[in-house]
Amino acid sequence: MRILLTGSSGWLGSSLAPRLRALGHEVTGLDPAPSAETRIVGSIADRELVMRVVAENRIEAIIHSGALHKPNIENHGNSEFVATNVQGTLNLLDAAVTAGVQRFVMTSTTSLMISQAIRDGFIGGARKAAWLTETMLPEPRNIYGVTKLSAEHLCRLYHLRHGLPVIILRTARFFPEADDMAHAIEQTDANTKVNELLFRRLTVEDAAEAHVVALDKVRQLGFDTFIVSAPTPFQPDDCAALIMDAPSVVARYFPEFPGLYARKGWTMFSSIDRVYDASRVRDRLGFVCKTSFADVLAEL
Repeated sequence: MRILLTGSSGWLGSSLAPRLRALGHEVTGLDPAPSAETRIVGSIADRELVMRVVAENRIEAIIHSGALHKPNIENHGNSEFVATNVQGTLNLLDAAVTAGVQRFVMTSTTSLMISQAIRDGFIGGARKAAWLTETMLPEPRNIYGVTKLSAEHLCRLYHLRHGLPVIILRTARFFPEADDMAHAIEQTDANTKVNELLFRRLTVEDAAEAHVVALDKVRQLGFDTFIVSAPTPFQPDDCAALIMDAPSVVARYFPEFPGLYARKGWTMFSSIDRVYDASRVRDRLGFVCKTSFADVLAEL
């Protein structure tokens, strides 16, 4: 299959491109930054470039993982986010429809699901963790979330108007940078990332594999949106306790964890404010992350 991969120089693109080629696909990488995986250096905000690349390379599928991300808020204006994340997505959708592309997979983010109330730990006026599924109505709290949600709506519109098969993957955290969560201050970076596998993280390898599966299933499903995160052991009934005393909840599911953590000099977050439920991607797409919190404990 001839695939256009946007964001090919990024953390996900650099992992995904070799995986696609190993499966026999012809990958055209497009990214503003040059890299070994990027054949065309340029921005998806450049409409003429996008239309030309899709047509000249006879693209059959688009995996759209290119975007300005949350860390870019510090040095990019709102208009730049709109140009890349919204107009750039629109350019790709128009190019797909014009060229008759029949597979479109977009990398979105669970970040757009986090309102200020959820971040503050108040759900319906009560202090508890948020249990997050695809059925909730997002209320993004920053320009990154707003533009990614807008891009999702464009994808839905193009499916409805043009019949374009689209799968949107709302991926949890998989980036390598250090965490910015307030309650992670006491943990090392490795400790923090392992803790997050309980409720809001996956490996970049799992993120890449989710895109491969979505590419395979998109024409069958037509349109869908999925949360992609490592499987959580928690249940909705745990949400009140998670916000108040997360270690005790984790110990109920993993009695061995306190001893294993003590030997590593690690600690668990005192409070967990959200849980991403990835059961729908398991049930509808048949995808489950290979690396979970339980797997890390087994290695310890």
